[in-house]
Amino acid sequence: MKGGEAEQYAAEFLQRQRLVLLERNYRCRFGEIDLIMRDGVTLVFVEVRMRTSQIFGGAAASITLSKQTKLLRTARHYLAKLKSVPPCRFDAVLLSGSDGLEVEWIKNAFGE
Repeated sequence: MKGGEAEQYAAEFLQRQRLVLLERNYRCRFGEIDLIMRDGVTLVFVEVRMRTSQIFGGAAASITLSKQTKLLRTARHYLAKLKSVPPCRFDAVLLSGSDGLEVEWIKNAFGE
């Protein structure tokens, strides 16, 4: 499974959990957010990571402090375009296993 396929798989997984997809691959000068979704009234910024091996700490370990900072700045850029700021959170969808189909969904994976 490649990056785009992993994001599609994660989006479909989250939609089955009743989240609504708003944007995919939101980009600005600060970085990129894989998925922006709505969970009820909460805006959810989703980072999708896939790892077939745990050798370097797995998918969760790949969301470094530097990556979190980029995601926070990118999310602020997105929020600046809205008329009002809803409750927000950052989730991570971690795909693992030899086929990438093992899913771990971490709500509130990080924040400010």
